[in-house]
Amino acid sequence: MPIRINLLAEAQALEDLRRRDPVKRAIWVGVGLLVVMLAWISELQLKSMIARGELGRVAGQLNSRTNEFQQVLTNQRKLVEANRRLSLLQQMSTNRLLHGNLLNGLQQTTLDEVNLIRLKTDENYVYNEELKPKTNSTDRITPGRPASVTERITVTLEAKDSAPNPGDQVNKFKQAISQSRYFESILGSSNEVRLANLSPPQSFEGKAFVLFTLECRLPEKTR
Repeated sequence: MPIRINLLAEAQALEDLRRRDPVKRAIWVGVGLLVVMLAWISELQLKSMIARGELGRVAGQLNSRTNEFQQVLTNQRKLVEANRRLSLLQQMSTNRLLHGNLLNGLQQTTLDEVNLIRLKTDENYVYNEELKPKTNSTDRITPGRPASVTERITVTLEAKDSAPNPGDQVNKFKQAISQSRYFESILGSSNEVRLANLSPPQSFEGKAFVLFTLECRLPEKTR
Protein backbone atom coordinates (compact mmCIF):
# COMPACT_ATOMS: atom_id res chain seq x y z
CA MET A 1 0.00 0.00 0.00
CA PRO A 2 1.61 3.30 -1.02
CA ILE A 3 2.24 5.95 1.64
CA ARG A 4 1.34 9.56 0.70
CA ILE A 5 3.13 12.40 2.34
CA ASN A 6 1.71 15.94 2.03
CA LEU A 7 4.65 18.25 2.04
CA LEU A 8 2.37 21.32 1.98
CA ALA A 9 0.36 20.36 5.04
CA GLU A 10 2.10 22.87 7.26
CA ALA A 11 1.64 25.70 4.77
CA GLN A 12 -2.01 24.78 4.31
CA ALA A 13 -2.52 24.72 8.08
CA LEU A 14 -1.00 28.19 8.38
CA GLU A 15 -3.20 29.50 5.55
CA ASP A 16 -6.29 28.01 7.16
CA LEU A 17 -5.32 29.52 10.47
CA ARG A 18 -4.82 32.90 8.78
CA ARG A 19 -8.24 32.68 7.22
CA ARG A 20 -9.79 31.95 10.58
CA ASP A 21 -7.95 34.85 12.31
CA PRO A 22 -10.51 36.75 14.57
CA VAL A 23 -8.69 40.03 14.06
CA LYS A 24 -9.42 39.92 10.39
CA ARG A 25 -13.07 39.22 11.08
CA ALA A 26 -13.14 42.10 13.49
CA ILE A 27 -11.69 44.38 10.83
CA TRP A 28 -14.33 43.33 8.34
CA VAL A 29 -17.04 43.83 10.95
CA GLY A 30 -15.57 47.24 11.79
CA VAL A 31 -15.51 48.21 8.13
CA GLY A 32 -19.13 47.15 7.79
CA LEU A 33 -20.14 49.14 10.85
CA LEU A 34 -18.22 52.14 9.54
CA VAL A 35 -20.07 51.95 6.25
CA VAL A 36 -23.39 51.74 8.08
CA MET A 37 -22.42 54.68 10.30
CA LEU A 38 -21.37 56.77 7.31
CA ALA A 39 -24.67 56.00 5.63
CA TRP A 40 -26.53 56.95 8.84
CA ILE A 41 -24.54 60.20 9.16
CA SER A 42 -25.27 61.04 5.55
CA GLU A 43 -28.95 60.44 6.16
CA LEU A 44 -28.86 62.67 9.25
CA GLN A 45 -27.10 65.45 7.32
CA LEU A 46 -29.68 65.23 4.58
CA LYS A 47 -32.50 65.39 7.11
CA SER A 48 -30.76 68.31 8.86
CA MET A 49 -30.49 70.22 5.57
CA ILE A 50 -34.17 69.60 4.88
CA ALA A 51 -35.07 70.64 8.43
CA ARG A 52 -33.00 73.84 8.17
CA GLY A 53 -34.73 74.70 4.94
CA GLU A 54 -38.12 74.10 6.52
CA LEU A 55 -37.07 76.12 9.57
CA GLY A 56 -36.04 79.03 7.36
CA ARG A 57 -39.35 78.90 5.55
CA VAL A 58 -41.35 78.80 8.80
CA ALA A 59 -39.20 81.59 10.29
CA GLY A 60 -39.91 83.74 7.24
CA GLN A 61 -43.63 83.10 7.55
CA LEU A 62 -43.46 83.84 11.28
CA ASN A 63 -41.66 87.14 10.69
CA SER A 64 -44.22 88.03 8.07
CA ARG A 65 -47.07 87.20 10.44
CA THR A 66 -45.33 89.12 13.25
CA ASN A 67 -45.06 92.23 11.07
CA GLU A 68 -48.68 91.85 10.06
CA PHE A 69 -49.68 91.42 13.73
CA GLN A 70 -47.77 94.54 14.76
CA GLN A 71 -49.45 96.44 11.94
CA VAL A 72 -52.84 95.17 13.12
CA LEU A 73 -52.07 96.33 16.68
CA THR A 74 -50.98 99.74 15.38
CA ASN A 75 -54.12 100.07 13.29
CA GLN A 76 -56.21 98.97 16.27
CA ARG A 77 -54.65 101.64 18.49
CA LYS A 78 -55.26 104.25 15.80
CA LEU A 79 -58.88 103.10 15.48
CA VAL A 80 -59.43 103.32 19.25
CA GLU A 81 -57.92 106.82 19.32
CA ALA A 82 -59.97 107.90 16.30
CA ASN A 83 -63.17 106.57 17.92
CA ARG A 84 -62.30 108.37 21.17
CA ARG A 85 -61.78 111.66 19.34
CA LEU A 86 -64.95 111.14 17.32
CA SER A 87 -66.88 110.52 20.53
CA LEU A 88 -65.48 113.72 22.05
CA LEU A 89 -66.37 115.67 18.90
CA GLN A 90 -69.89 114.25 19.01
CA GLN A 91 -70.18 115.26 22.67
CA MET A 92 -68.98 118.74 21.83
CA SER A 93 -71.33 119.00 18.87
CA THR A 94 -74.35 117.90 20.92
CA ASN A 95 -73.46 119.89 24.06
CA ARG A 96 -72.04 123.06 22.55
CA LEU A 97 -73.80 126.38 22.71
CA LEU A 98 -75.92 126.71 19.58
CA HIS A 99 -76.51 130.36 18.73
CA GLY A 100 -79.68 129.55 16.85
CA ASN A 101 -81.23 128.12 20.01
CA LEU A 102 -79.89 131.07 22.00
CA LEU A 103 -81.49 133.59 19.65
CA ASN A 104 -84.73 131.63 19.70
CA GLY A 105 -84.69 131.64 23.51
CA LEU A 106 -84.15 135.42 23.57
CA GLN A 107 -86.94 135.90 21.02
CA GLN A 108 -89.32 134.15 23.40
CA THR A 109 -88.18 136.28 26.36
CA THR A 110 -89.17 139.86 25.70
CA LEU A 111 -90.52 142.77 27.71
CA ASP A 112 -92.18 145.96 26.60
CA GLU A 113 -89.88 149.00 26.63
CA VAL A 114 -86.78 146.78 26.80
CA ASN A 115 -84.68 146.54 23.65
CA LEU A 116 -81.78 144.13 23.26
CA ILE A 117 -78.90 146.13 21.77
CA ARG A 118 -76.01 143.70 21.67
CA LEU A 119 -75.45 139.98 22.21
CA LYS A 120 -71.95 138.70 22.96
CA THR A 121 -70.77 135.16 23.61
CA ASP A 122 -67.31 134.55 25.00
CA GLU A 123 -66.13 130.96 24.55
CA ASN A 124 -62.82 129.93 26.12
CA TYR A 125 -61.29 126.47 25.96
CA VAL A 126 -58.46 125.65 28.36
CA TYR A 127 -56.29 122.65 27.51
CA ASN A 128 -55.40 120.44 30.49
CA GLU A 129 -52.19 118.46 30.11
CA GLU A 130 -52.14 114.72 30.58
CA LEU A 131 -51.03 113.55 34.03
CA LYS A 132 -49.24 110.23 34.11
CA PRO A 133 -49.52 107.84 37.08
CA LYS A 134 -46.89 108.38 39.77
CA THR A 135 -45.44 106.09 42.43
CA ASN A 136 -44.19 107.67 45.66
CA SER A 137 -41.60 106.38 48.13
CA THR A 138 -44.16 104.14 49.86
CA ASP A 139 -45.06 102.45 46.55
CA ARG A 140 -48.41 104.17 46.57
CA ILE A 141 -49.63 104.80 43.04
CA THR A 142 -51.30 108.09 42.23
CA PRO A 143 -53.61 107.53 39.24
CA GLY A 144 -53.07 109.64 36.16
CA ARG A 145 -55.50 111.69 34.16
CA PRO A 146 -55.94 111.87 30.40
CA ALA A 147 -55.64 115.16 28.57
CA SER A 148 -58.85 117.18 28.55
CA VAL A 149 -60.32 120.56 27.62
CA THR A 150 -62.27 122.81 29.99
CA GLU A 151 -65.02 124.83 28.32
CA ARG A 152 -65.97 128.22 29.76
CA ILE A 153 -68.78 130.15 28.08
CA THR A 154 -70.22 133.53 29.07
CA VAL A 155 -73.24 135.13 27.37
CA THR A 156 -73.49 138.92 27.73
CA LEU A 157 -76.69 140.81 26.97
CA GLU A 158 -76.62 144.59 26.56
CA ALA A 159 -80.07 146.14 26.62
CA LYS A 160 -81.89 149.49 26.94
CA ASP A 161 -84.77 150.17 29.29
CA SER A 162 -87.00 152.90 27.81
CA ALA A 163 -89.87 152.58 30.29
CA PRO A 164 -91.54 155.79 31.58
CA ASN A 165 -89.60 155.28 34.78
CA PRO A 166 -86.21 154.07 33.44
CA GLY A 167 -84.79 151.23 35.44
CA ASP A 168 -88.06 149.62 36.51
CA GLN A 169 -87.85 146.97 33.81
CA VAL A 170 -84.24 145.97 34.48
CA ASN A 171 -84.96 143.51 37.30
CA LYS A 172 -88.08 142.26 35.54
CA PHE A 173 -86.07 141.49 32.40
CA LYS A 174 -83.34 139.86 34.51
CA GLN A 175 -85.97 137.69 36.21
CA ALA A 176 -87.59 136.82 32.87
CA ILE A 177 -84.24 135.66 31.52
CA SER A 178 -83.54 133.63 34.67
CA GLN A 179 -86.92 131.90 34.52
CA SER A 180 -86.78 131.25 30.81
CA ARG A 181 -86.92 127.55 30.01
CA TYR A 182 -83.98 127.81 27.62
CA PHE A 183 -81.72 129.72 30.01
CA GLU A 184 -82.64 127.40 32.87
CA SER A 185 -81.50 124.49 30.73
CA ILE A 186 -78.09 126.00 29.89
CA LEU A 187 -77.38 127.70 33.23
CA GLY A 188 -78.43 124.94 35.59
CA SER A 189 -79.42 125.46 39.21
CA SER A 190 -76.09 126.83 40.47
CA ASN A 191 -75.64 129.64 37.96
CA GLU A 192 -77.74 132.79 37.87
CA VAL A 193 -78.14 135.78 35.62
CA ARG A 194 -75.98 138.62 36.99
CA LEU A 195 -76.51 142.32 36.52
CA ALA A 196 -73.01 143.33 35.41
CA ASN A 197 -73.62 147.02 34.68
CA LEU A 198 -76.33 149.66 35.06
CA SER A 199 -75.80 153.13 33.63
CA PRO A 200 -77.28 156.34 35.05
CA PRO A 201 -80.47 157.55 33.34
CA GLN A 202 -79.86 159.18 29.98
CA SER A 203 -82.06 160.89 27.44
CA PHE A 204 -82.20 161.08 23.67
CA GLU A 205 -84.60 163.36 21.81
CA GLY A 206 -86.49 163.97 25.01
CA LYS A 207 -86.91 160.26 25.86
CA ALA A 208 -85.18 158.91 28.99
CA PHE A 209 -83.61 155.49 29.16
CA VAL A 210 -80.97 153.46 30.98
CA LEU A 211 -78.47 151.00 29.60
CA PHE A 212 -77.74 147.80 31.46
CA THR A 213 -75.76 144.61 30.97
CA LEU A 214 -76.71 141.10 32.03
CA GLU A 215 -74.12 138.37 32.26
CA CYS A 216 -74.93 134.65 32.01
CA ARG A 217 -72.04 132.39 32.94
CA LEU A 218 -72.60 128.78 31.88
CA PRO A 219 -71.29 125.91 34.03
CA GLU A 220 -67.76 124.83 33.21
CA LYS A 221 -67.51 121.55 31.34
CA THR A 222 -64.42 119.40 31.06
CA ARG A 223 -64.19 116.96 28.20
